[in-house]
Amino acid sequence: MRTIRWCVSFVKVASRQDLGAQFARITRRFVALEAPLLENHELSMWEYVTLLRLRATPAETQRELAEAIRYDKTRLIAVLEALEERGLVTRAPAPADRRARVIMLTDHGRRRVDAAQRDIHQMEDELLIPTHRQALQELLDRLDMQNEVNLAQR
Repeated sequence: MRTIRWCVSFVKVASRQDLGAQFARITRRFVALEAPLLENHELSMWEYVTLLRLRATPAETQRELAEAIRYDKTRLIAVLEALEERGLVTRAPAPADRRARVIMLTDHGRRRVDAAQRDIHQMEDELLIPTHRQALQELLDRLDMQNEVNLAQR
């Protein structure tokens, strides 16, 4: 009897997947599905992430933006330069610190990110049934919020 319990218990433990590995696999799949949609809007994934953040929080310094999207601040400069050249964002000296730059989304940038997001949401809606999509979004929102709390406590 104990052997059977041990085997059942072992199967349960062995069948549980590591969350990081599972997230990585799923993330790669979603990024691959989003890539052609973003290409249609002439955006890279990091440009899209940047525009989404700026739409939510319009005026941030480059340093704050890099921290918010978890992207290297030196690499972010090239992303911002490309977005600025295409008229999707503006950068201006920060009033409190002229060395820092405040980044703002332009109307053209807002229209571009809105259109890209509509296409991505449509793809997600076709891929997932509504209840799964909603449950996944709620779980990810909670995990994201908990992650922010954990980072703030460090």
